[in-house]
Amino acid sequence: MSWSFSPERVDTPAATALRRDYYAEVASRYWKRPATEAEIDEGLTGDGVESLTPPTGRFLVGAFRGEPAACGGVLMLDDERAELTRVYIRPAFRGNGGASLLMDGLEDAARALGARRMVLNTRLDLIEARTLYVRHGYAEIPAYCEGPYMDVWYGKALAPTA
Repeated sequence: MSWSFSPERVDTPAATALRRDYYAEVASRYWKRPATEAEIDEGLTGDGVESLTPPTGRFLVGAFRGEPAACGGVLMLDDERAELTRVYIRPAFRGNGGASLLMDGLEDAARALGARRMVLNTRLDLIEARTLYVRHGYAEIPAYCEGPYMDVWYGKALAPTA
């Protein structure tokens, strides 16, 4: 297999670089222009990633043939629900099956934290992400939170592992 995934602190060099790339892409798409380094720094300041560690969450880093290529997190919202967040595959690594493996790993991480349901919010313009979520069984749900960059909400019951 070419992909490997492992839990990682959000402040490691690989996790930090992936988080920066994630923010640069989603911000640039939103603003319809490249995000500056200062804007990326500002966007990552106080973004709550410190909660993506047990017992409140988990952050995964994926490597393709040993190169950091993907990341994603889960955050426990309450005793039963985990929120999927910061799901990202670097463009050069898309189309290699990593997104599905990342989603499976994140769902497993949520189950290990006690979640029975996964929820997420995203923007309408992030079509690839929305397609991925629907392909993995997520369906639109009523808004469970609000914010300036949220257009659509999804949820999915997490089946127990066998």
